[in-house]
Amino acid sequence: MSSFRPAVVTVAMLAAVGLLTSCGGSGAGVQATSDGEPVYGGTLTYLEHQPPTCLYLPAAGFYPNGGVLNQLTDKLTWQNPETLKIEPWIATKWEINEDATEYTFHLRDGVTFSDGTPLDAEAVAANFDVYGLGDEKLKLPPAEFVNNYERSEVIDARTVRFHFSKPSPGFLQGTSVIGAGLVSKKTISLPYEEQCQLKNVIGSGPFTVAKQVVDKEIDLQARKDYNWAPPSSTHQGRAYLDLIKIIVTPEDNVRVGALTSGQADYIRYVQAYDEATVKSAGFVVKGEPTRGVNNGLYLRPANSILKDIRVRKALQAGTNAKEVVDTLFTDNYPVATSVLSHLAAGYVDLSDKLVYDPDAANKLLDEAGWTRGADGIREKDGVKLQLGVFVAGPQPLSKQTLELVAQQWTKIGVKLEIRPADAGTQAVDIKNAEKTAVNHSMVGRADQDVIKSQFHTKNRDAILSNDKKLDQLLEEESALADETKRNEKVAEIQRYVIDQGYTIPLFEEPQVYGIAPYVHGAAFEAVGRPSFYSVWLSK
Repeated sequence: MSSFRPAVVTVAMLAAVGLLTSCGGSGAGVQATSDGEPVYGGTLTYLEHQPPTCLYLPAAGFYPNGGVLNQLTDKLTWQNPETLKIEPWIATKWEINEDATEYTFHLRDGVTFSDGTPLDAEAVAANFDVYGLGDEKLKLPPAEFVNNYERSEVIDARTVRFHFSKPSPGFLQGTSVIGAGLVSKKTISLPYEEQCQLKNVIGSGPFTVAKQVVDKEIDLQARKDYNWAPPSSTHQGRAYLDLIKIIVTPEDNVRVGALTSGQADYIRYVQAYDEATVKSAGFVVKGEPTRGVNNGLYLRPANSILKDIRVRKALQAGTNAKEVVDTLFTDNYPVATSVLSHLAAGYVDLSDKLVYDPDAANKLLDEAGWTRGADGIREKDGVKLQLGVFVAGPQPLSKQTLELVAQQWTKIGVKLEIRPADAGTQAVDIKNAEKTAVNHSMVGRADQDVIKSQFHTKNRDAILSNDKKLDQLLEEESALADETKRNEKVAEIQRYVIDQGYTIPLFEEPQVYGIAPYVHGAAFEAVGRPSFYSVWLSK
């Protein structure tokens, strides 16, 4: 556990974020079990660590966006977070041809968007034509969860078929992810900048937007006529809650203090050092897995220092992930044993390749011609072995993690220059391998294609890859219709990425929530984003 401790919450802090006056929560000290029948009504006050960013669905994977969009939009399918099976939702059934190049979906009748327009085959086709192909004129990028998309075909009002140029085995699961939320034809036809804005997101979900104060607060109200939850949901009809108040509260101690004092009901991003405080106050801590590419450091081979594989492998051997977890985190953060979480599709245990070995690291750097200077930092041809990294705002305790890794690297003669997440040059410099040699990141998705999302040059490209073989491996994985062969390819990619020294996996990153004991029905999608549809409050 970490020695970091939060400051005491003050009334002034709570007032600063409006929680003393605007809260609609159930009050402090209310105790109840979930044995009773759910009740309708009430306001849930939910505190978010960061404000939402662009809400164009394919670009909206950022977790604060999910807390909003999961309530506003439905998907063709639902991924059961327990079994990871794909189940019906807006689509009642589907057929997939043998080589996964054609998908036919049959839609529920009577579903409407909140503007009253029908959620029919034409609307679904319009959504996925954008998600699959993008739209240059409207500046809409395609979605990373769609591969090899060719076109849609509207068979009739309740039947739509999608055609792919090559097998696309990840598409079915892709129809269940946050970026596949269905929006009205009015929304999907807007240019990028307008689709980014919350006021323009028209979905078919159980809530609609009642109010927004940009970067501060979003109020969502229940849609009274909602009646198309996934069939497997025991709750059908409208949401139990009347209102959700999402309040952006960056300060960790304010979020925790508001929860434990009854000013808030539900918070995201309980830091590891606050988990014990929340539990000891009688509140629930939920650490939800994200089942994807692990939180880690991603090394960029286009960098003039890191182009040498010996240096990359030295950094890998010189990083002690267990010390990071033991010092800063809790049991909700398992030490990484591969590129992927052990709960991810296609995971293979590669812990034998990730052993902390500073002696091996020093030997590799010696062989690569880097010698220690008077200050202990290695040099070669007059250049210091110094690498830049930005603090990752979305990642838990990123600054502290990087500081601890920097201490470990100092022991092998490497200097890690840590730059603040809000640096004015970050947006530009993070795309420059010379200026930002190391990237601290992760990505969650409960499908094999998550590894393509992280590494492919046309997706997130975490390492700013110049490796054509890696791109080829990722493209092969995304086009294998046979599940066994696909998992074998994912295993091959994990081995390759680690053998090339492209990544230093640290831990499996969860989403950690604090929930009041009078809040029932908390639910999460397969990668840890919350759904408030079945949440109810006992008073």
